[in-house]
Amino acid sequence: MSALTKQLIVETVNLTKNYDDTKVVDGLNLQIEEGDIFGFLGPNGAGKTTTILMLLGLTEPTSGSAHIAGYDSTREPLKVKSITGYVPEKVGFYENLTAAYNLAYTARLNGLPEELVIKRVDEALDVVGLSAVAEQEVGEFSRGMKQRLAIADILVKTPKIAILDEPTLGIDPEGINQMLDLIAKIARERKMTVIMSSHQLHQVQQICNRVGIMVKGRLVVEGLLDQLSSKAAGSKHAAIEIKLTETTPAIIKAIKQVDGVLSVESSDGVLHISCSRDLRPQVAKAIIDAGGLLVEMKIQSYALEDIYMKYFKEA
Repeated sequence: MSALTKQLIVETVNLTKNYDDTKVVDGLNLQIEEGDIFGFLGPNGAGKTTTILMLLGLTEPTSGSAHIAGYDSTREPLKVKSITGYVPEKVGFYENLTAAYNLAYTARLNGLPEELVIKRVDEALDVVGLSAVAEQEVGEFSRGMKQRLAIADILVKTPKIAILDEPTLGIDPEGINQMLDLIAKIARERKMTVIMSSHQLHQVQQICNRVGIMVKGRLVVEGLLDQLSSKAAGSKHAAIEIKLTETTPAIIKAIKQVDGVLSVESSDGVLHISCSRDLRPQVAKAIIDAGGLLVEMKIQSYALEDIYMKYFKEA
């Protein structure tokens, strides 16, 4: 295996959960790699929270299996919980206790030695920007502050993976952006894998590199956003936009000669290229060979909303 190959940290095989005659999760096969920020999308009732509970070993599957970092979620739930942080949709703290005391309680429950407790609590509060209110009772906190405290509660454990169920629910727009920035920063700096369950498409698109869309208990599509965009586009033509330091007839001629290029138009210093498929590497080479210098190149892609609606309708 290449040193650059990522390890799987979450894997489910035909994971299924029935409640009476209702199949809430239907044969879920999911793979998430270390370091991913994975957006778990779907409408309410799609089976996202039930899947999360099975991953954490908090409810048993009807059939199939789930593993986190190699541990079986059903047979080794304590090991799974020791390396996983979880923020439920409705976070709960002791309202009459301070923020610091709540986190210290979590640290002690997880068996941290006393000399580490205060250090971890102080560090976690600093990361989420709550150091100034460490000694304030949680009952006085806003919803956004409680959500940030929930992230701090995870950090005290220093887990390998964090599972966040609707982490921005009920927060004002400014608080949402702060929360998303915080999640992305923690994932990047601590090399922590994050699963973010949400029905807010634009929030998922803002920070997630991979997405899975769940509808009626089934994972209808999963992959990198760029890959999903290409699949959603199907047979539609690709549209490439290019900015150059200078546009010359020779460069335009070279681009037109690339196999698959349908048309090239220039407008306000930008070249608009219509192709039968994504030809960015070939077009870039043609420009360079013709003596051009690229400033910017981008492809018009499907937004996550387009991808979501396509697969939602098909399901």
